[in-house]
Amino acid sequence: MVVSNQEQHRTERIGWLRAAVLGANDGILSTSSLVLGVAAAHANHRSVLVAGVAGLVAGSMSMAAGEYVSVHSQADTEQADLKLERAELKADDKGEHKELQAIYVERGLKPLLAKQVAQQLMAHDALGAHARDELGISETLRARPIQAAWASAGSFAIGAVLPLLVTAISPEAGLIPFVSGTSLLFLALLGGLAAHAGGARVIRGAIRVTFWGALAMAITSGVGWLFGTVV
Repeated sequence: MVVSNQEQHRTERIGWLRAAVLGANDGILSTSSLVLGVAAAHANHRSVLVAGVAGLVAGSMSMAAGEYVSVHSQADTEQADLKLERAELKADDKGEHKELQAIYVERGLKPLLAKQVAQQLMAHDALGAHARDELGISETLRARPIQAAWASAGSFAIGAVLPLLVTAISPEAGLIPFVSGTSLLFLALLGGLAAHAGGARVIRGAIRVTFWGALAMAITSGVGWLFGTVV
């Protein structure tokens, strides 16, 4: 009986996890900062809520477009490198064997074994071997623009909904402390969850995200207050 023992590594999550964490963090932080800035400028409760909803929609679309364009650029670069490597394999097969052999020798294999490994891998999948060991392109880590766009936009919307709900139910007089306090709590939870998913220290991840979130909200609130005072 054959027993399947496929290990689950955290690097398999890196594509969607990065986009999801970035989107959720931006959703919470940008929406709460926007709400606080508008509230600090002495806008009424309805205007603050409308600004927050507009920020959610605009931010989601922006995150989707930005992630798609950015990750697609990476995918285009990968395809260009693979095209070049394919041409080099066709033009100089022996030279590519030697190049792959040198890579394995540098990694610790003896020259004879490195030669055998290079020959066998290239006989099986020459382009795949060079993509993985020369270019660092693998199926696990390759660029996925659509996946990144959906993960980023969806997580942004989910993150943005949290401070918006607090804004909707908070009394106008206590809106700023309620939104800022709960948003910092949301950011701390997100930072801890992201650190746990990535195998890092939870407390450190929570503190890092909370610190920068507090700084961003404080600056935005200050700008809103100054604008409201001047106007």
